[in-house]
Amino acid sequence: MPRLLTLLGISLLTFALTNIIPADPARTLAGPKADRATVERIRREMDLDAPLPLRYVRYLGRLARGDLGRSYLTRQSVLGAILERLPATALLAVASLVVALAGGAAAGLCAAVRAGGVAEAGVLAASTLLLSLPVFWLGLMLLYVFGFRLRWLPLGGFSSPVDVILPALALGLGTGAYYARVLHANLVAALQSDYVRTARAKGLAPWRVYGKHALRNAMLPFVTLAALDLAGLLGGVALTETVFNWPGLGRLAVEAVFNQDVPMIMGVVLFGAVLVVALNALVDLGYRWLDPRIGG
Repeated sequence: MPRLLTLLGISLLTFALTNIIPADPARTLAGPKADRATVERIRREMDLDAPLPLRYVRYLGRLARGDLGRSYLTRQSVLGAILERLPATALLAVASLVVALAGGAAAGLCAAVRAGGVAEAGVLAASTLLLSLPVFWLGLMLLYVFGFRLRWLPLGGFSSPVDVILPALALGLGTGAYYARVLHANLVAALQSDYVRTARAKGLAPWRVYGKHALRNAMLPFVTLAALDLAGLLGGVALTETVFNWPGLGRLAVEAVFNQDVPMIMGVVLFGAVLVVALNALVDLGYRWLDPRIGG
């Protein structure tokens, strides 16, 4: 029930924000030279002449039937447009999360194991630098160096799996830097805990101390971050997808905003919200697997 109320609140807030902006979708579709009668006819066809509360109730009724509405601009089903763009966004989301998880876990583990040394200082400095770089700027630099200057990789678009490398790096490097810092902090704390000291006193091999005891507990916040980031990535990353001309949900949302396509904006936002809620539920299950005491 709380999750359902969350989705209801998001739908209400998004509906209100997209309908109080000082713009007229009917006028946009009709064009600047259209007469008043044409604009009014389009407004009636789009159900824009009804009071806002009534339009919201009708919208909820359609949602209950699984109908996200139709695009004002193309008259395409909103759900159909989302499903059409979803594979490209899913590929980018998974690829960037793999980069972030692999790089962040390796760097965080290295920094924690070598705490107080050059490796720890280097990882923390590099992660701070990566976190300070805007993702869209990093994406442009990657395009310039590897796409334009070296010509190793394509300059955007999506026609083959290799096209995902640069946008995945642009998204994954900064996220991986944050993961490295989180894992480093949690792992350092775990290595100083009583149960790790006990494991060492029993003479367990280092890989069992780090892997089974310390790392498993340090991974708890990691699971939450990864799940929420995956939900955000699957919901579309507007700036990155625009920079790389990636045909995903982020670009779909940007196009909908520029075209004042309210049903499409609402659909993409609600889709992202559903993903966040669903993956939060999966995080709860993951916590219980990593630490059975949570489920008790």
